[in-house]
Amino acid sequence: MRAVPSIHLLRLLWSIGKAPTRTFRRVARNPPRVPERLPTPGAPLLRGIKDSGLRFHYVAAGERGKPLMLLLHGFPEFWYSWRHQLREFKSEYRIVALDLRGYGETDAPSHRDNYKLDCLVTDIKDILDSLGYSKCVLVGHDWGGMIAWLIAICYPEMVMKLVVINFPHPNVFTALRMDFLPMHDLAVVTHWKILVQ
Repeated sequence: MRAVPSIHLLRLLWSIGKAPTRTFRRVARNPPRVPERLPTPGAPLLRGIKDSGLRFHYVAAGERGKPLMLLLHGFPEFWYSWRHQLREFKSEYRIVALDLRGYGETDAPSHRDNYKLDCLVTDIKDILDSLGYSKCVLVGHDWGGMIAWLIAICYPEMVMKLVVINFPHPNVFTALRMDFLPMHDLAVVTHWKILVQ
């Protein structure tokens, strides 16, 4: 059974070596046109936070007064990754897709201490307060999922429902990263420790 894939591989290598210009060819492509402005399914807004002094950009859809659904993007994304959810859930929720600190049009402090998890968690708490809500349906993807977990752990009274996509519970993440990371990945562990200290 293994001979068949090996034969195909040998044929491919032979064709590359014998006539590379017939195997590979250059194709001219026109890059897609980048729009001047992203299509927005809601209203783009800026919100200043007194404690941090930062301005946070977000896009909101749905009527005020409905329950809040707060969407936290992953790395290296911004609010636009939630554009389909903004349309889908606006009939049931006041839905807010936030650009996290340093992403999109939100202010980006220059010192790395400003990106520690306690700062990011405080940002979300302050955003929730500034929007006039005491609790929300919190949805986080990837890095936003880590922040969502920590909000739910530190401020459970602020979370009606928690949806985390593509990030394990922090205890599982911490245990797994120490058990399965090879020695050459210690730089990643060191980087992680810098963020959580």
